[in-house]
Amino acid sequence: MTAMKKFPKAIAEKIGNLPYQTDDIGRSDSAVLLFEDMVLKIEKTGTVSDREYAILQWLDGKLPTPRILAFEHADGYNYLLMTKLQGTMACEQTQPPESIVKGLAAGLKMLWSVDISDCPHTETFADKLAQAKKRLSDKNDLSKWQHLYENRPEETLVFSHGDYCLPNIFLNGEIPVGFLDLGSAGVRDLWYDIHWCLWSMEYNFCEFFGMSKEKCLRYRELLFEELGMSPDEERLRYHGLLDEFFE
Repeated sequence: MTAMKKFPKAIAEKIGNLPYQTDDIGRSDSAVLLFEDMVLKIEKTGTVSDREYAILQWLDGKLPTPRILAFEHADGYNYLLMTKLQGTMACEQTQPPESIVKGLAAGLKMLWSVDISDCPHTETFADKLAQAKKRLSDKNDLSKWQHLYENRPEETLVFSHGDYCLPNIFLNGEIPVGFLDLGSAGVRDLWYDIHWCLWSMEYNFCEFFGMSKEKCLRYRELLFEELGMSPDEERLRYHGLLDEFFE
């Protein structure tokens, strides 16, 4: 995909012969090319890839997200050319962990402030349980699924990023200035993004920042202090168990 003739015409006309680098920070299967002020995301055509285009259109003017410059289908792939976000990824070790946590909390509040009345995608517990049921593979899975089905917590529906992990959040100090990788975004239970935020904080702080688990727990407490909430451990555990069907 590095040769110009491989790109659809509309994309090739915009990027020309501009130099770029390949982004290898994310965990997705897409190819991401970084230009000076643009990003080209190349991904197999599918539900998530198509949804990202629709969500970015819908979010324009609502949140600091990339602006779409061009979108093309070709040979089973989606080519999404976007403006490049400013700021620093929340996973960068150049920022104090306290500032990162405060920025992540502020980002969650920004997401929850979005009016969801006409959001193009919704994923309730019922929706996700129906998807999980199609993935059942043995009796243990069935028992686990039945337990989750019978013990659904009450939902608090908000706009959800869907992959609220540190590399997807851009900060300027403690201020969120950009949200990236929104292919799973939509209306969802409020605790879903908190669950993934906590997972990503522990993963990045322990694996890359070299923190102890005990210190990570203190930053977990700080996140809830900034949110003005008490942790709902049952709801967090529910999201974690339900997501195991999709690993």
